[in-house]
Amino acid sequence: MRAASRRRPLVALTALTVVLLLVDVAGGGGEPGVGGLHSVGGAVFGPLERLLSPGRPTASSAGATVELVARSERSRQSQTDGQLARLVAAPALAGATLVPARVVGVGRQGAAGPERVTIDVGSRDGIRTDLCVVDADGLVGRVVSVAPWTADVALVGGAAIVVGVRVGSPGTLGSVASGAHGARSRAPGLLDLTLVQRGAVRAGDQVTTLGSVGGSPYPPGLPVGTVTATDPSSGDLAPTGAVRPAVDVTSLDVVGVLTVPPRTTPRAAVKAGG
Repeated sequence: MRAASRRRPLVALTALTVVLLLVDVAGGGGEPGVGGLHSVGGAVFGPLERLLSPGRPTASSAGATVELVARSERSRQSQTDGQLARLVAAPALAGATLVPARVVGVGRQGAAGPERVTIDVGSRDGIRTDLCVVDADGLVGRVVSVAPWTADVALVGGAAIVVGVRVGSPGTLGSVASGAHGARSRAPGLLDLTLVQRGAVRAGDQVTTLGSVGGSPYPPGLPVGTVTATDPSSGDLAPTGAVRPAVDVTSLDVVGVLTVPPRTTPRAAVKAGG
């Protein structure tokens, strides 16, 4: 029955089309009023064509699309809330004050992925250059430029980033930099580790930030990555190795900018042996 009801309007439409073609063939195209006939036909039967066309959206399909978008947005918001909860609860960030942000742009690409991203907070949110950016897993990078509502972040693993670190339980001093620009060629995604003093380092050792003067750009103790391999000694003054970053910069979403209050009081002196 439904197919028959669809065929009846189509038959009528076909009949009218034949009439209009006969008028054109008879030379009626130059008579007054025939152009109006074409216009009226389009106005009357155009909506009917759209209604009967199987590829056209109907009211029910439009409603389904709206519901799908709303459901996707709810899922996205739930995912964001979950990432923010992980960020705030990260043990390495206990006691820190941070401004939550989302990655909204990707900049220069390097051998192992993006070297810069843009986040949706800026100077009007209290952000300035040389603040540390983290996610729930560890160090992301540092703020390198700021606009009123956005900021650019140079990422760990990019050519512009060298981070002072401590390695393993002894806290051996060293630095990590881009594996693509170091003295040794590293696999994509790995950082190049160089110790500044001789010391034992082995695969599996944790690498954390050494810390910066005044806590900017890097406070101490943030996870940077894990040593995956050490290089054979070849007359180097200090061991070198490869580090797998704690953060996958190719999938960044919710991050936090650590705010560092300015130092206003001098550090108190203490007596040794007390």
